[in-house]
Amino acid sequence: MVDMYRVLICDDQPDIVNALKIYLKPEGYELLEAYTGLEALETVKTQPVDLVLMDIMMPGMDGMQATSLMREISNIPVILLTAKSEDTDKIMGLNIGADDYMSKPLSMREVKARVKAVLRRSNKLKNTVEEVEDFDDECIDFESLKINLVTKRVYVDNKEVQFTRLEFELLALLVQNAGKVFSREMILDKIWPGDAVVMDRTVDVNITRIRKKIGDYGKYIKTRFGYGYTFDS
Repeated sequence: MVDMYRVLICDDQPDIVNALKIYLKPEGYELLEAYTGLEALETVKTQPVDLVLMDIMMPGMDGMQATSLMREISNIPVILLTAKSEDTDKIMGLNIGADDYMSKPLSMREVKARVKAVLRRSNKLKNTVEEVEDFDDECIDFESLKINLVTKRVYVDNKEVQFTRLEFELLALLVQNAGKVFSREMILDKIWPGDAVVMDRTVDVNITRIRKKIGDYGKYIKTRFGYGYTFDS
């Protein structure tokens, strides 16, 4: 029997939380709720969650702050919900580690589709792959940097480092193709969702975060000015 997925809905408007619960419940998800960014963050810290629907505009700790703090402890997929239409908000959301975004007013039909797509994209579908911890031919190894392509996990010196889906795919792309130079446009085309509104700077921000996360191995992600990025020892 496959465990149901746990979806956390965070919005300071109870009517929106209730509406999302009504539409998502028939999909078989176990639904959790939060009404502030801080409450959502505490839920993620204390309970298993497979995906978060996170409103941006909330009093106190907003959705951007909560998502950024979540990324320090977890790679749980996050879909941001925004009442604004500005592309800058969407770009900022992707830069801090969100997996997708939706603009209000929400299309509940689209919400269902986006939730399914993000779960599938992040390999959270528990009936498709059984996680394995041993390092085998499904891993990319470079000295003590190990990238498990099955479990979507990264280890440095045998210690797991938390990566967002986009960060993981970007690192795997570069290391799998060591020596090959990828332009920013190539990276955006291969890694980012087709309907995402992003800029070249988004790639740079993610590269900076990846370098920091992998410590000394960050020096092997090299910038080829005028061309792009490569993983080269």
